[in-house]
Amino acid sequence: MATSPRTPAARPSRRSTAPPADPAVPPVGPGDQSETQRRVRDGTGLLGAAAMRRLDEDLEWYRALPAEDRSWVNLVAQAGITAFVTWYADPTRPPHGVGEIFAAAPPELTRSISLQHTLQLVRVVVDVVETHSDRLAAPGAERELREAVLRYSREVAFSAAEVYARAAEVRGAWDARLEALVVDALVRGDVDDALRSRVSALGWSGRGSTLVVVGTAGAHMDEVRAADLRRATRRAADDALVGILGDRLVVFLGGEGDLRAAAMNLLPRFGPGPVVVGPTAAGLAEATRSARAALSGLLAAPGWEQAPRPVHADDLLPERVLLGDADARRALVERAYEPLAASQGSLLGTLSAYLGAGRSLEAAARTLYVHPNTVRYRLRRVSDVTGWDPLDARESYVLQTALAVGRLDAART
Repeated sequence: MATSPRTPAARPSRRSTAPPADPAVPPVGPGDQSETQRRVRDGTGLLGAAAMRRLDEDLEWYRALPAEDRSWVNLVAQAGITAFVTWYADPTRPPHGVGEIFAAAPPELTRSISLQHTLQLVRVVVDVVETHSDRLAAPGAERELREAVLRYSREVAFSAAEVYARAAEVRGAWDARLEALVVDALVRGDVDDALRSRVSALGWSGRGSTLVVVGTAGAHMDEVRAADLRRATRRAADDALVGILGDRLVVFLGGEGDLRAAAMNLLPRFGPGPVVVGPTAAGLAEATRSARAALSGLLAAPGWEQAPRPVHADDLLPERVLLGDADARRALVERAYEPLAASQGSLLGTLSAYLGAGRSLEAAARTLYVHPNTVRYRLRRVSDVTGWDPLDARESYVLQTALAVGRLDAART
């Protein structure tokens, strides 16, 4: 846009406060747009040097950066000034290509400086150009130059936000893939130093205990819902890992808080059907066994129609045994059959008689030639030894299964 030339005396008084003339800047010429464009182009070096000085003087975080990162920031600032000069040569066209300002720097720079820092960088560069606008603009074109700077700085700010959003999206996709690999390795039991390093990279602190929760993923578990689920798990517990293995959803919760309460809060995030909680684990190696138990319980849960939601994997030991789960079979023998066989007071025989008599105290007493109160007392002792109450319908079924697998194992030895 052309403007009428004015003598220095007719110009606003604020020119008297402007910085002294710099020999690198061409003398004031005709006050038209082409003259301002030429002066801005010739002053690129001046603006770049001034911007570097201001960055070092005003931004503490910039001074604290490693030398390599500072050089990348300098490159971004220089690229911003160059891009503005190029665009200003034809300001009638909308600003474009501002994303190229950040293309010169490596993507890792977004990890070194935040979006807030980047916007501070933009403000410094804009302020530098504004400060020198009176010196660079042709007489009468100062306002037009400042407005052009502000217009372009807005586009640069939007571009910076886009760069950080894209970097966050890439990091999120990479983290999701890494998390899926980690969960798959934990489920398969492949725990080694490499896995521990990957878990640490995902932010897993390893403090406290670990709880594994397994259920269905639901038909509508797309990337958006999966990302929302990951955010919910990280709010629910100190540590969290989420894996979607086919139609199964596997969640590892860790920390020193109430992990069972956290699992209950996440219950609506699972799809229809049973949700199984594995045994509490102390470390990664134990967490793999907990995950196997929970997944086995998910397969066995349909065998217990009245199972609660969620249900503990150890409450499904009989159904897991029917599916051929060797861990469940071993757990029943070690926690029920062997302690009863080693106990005093005929507890194993009394339990066997009680179960064989259709869970009748009187019938068991007649079989054993004792008083029914004696049978009742011994059954209470069975509950103390094993943790399962023979007088409860469900728990007596667990004990009956334990007796069966224990006798089968004893017969084979």
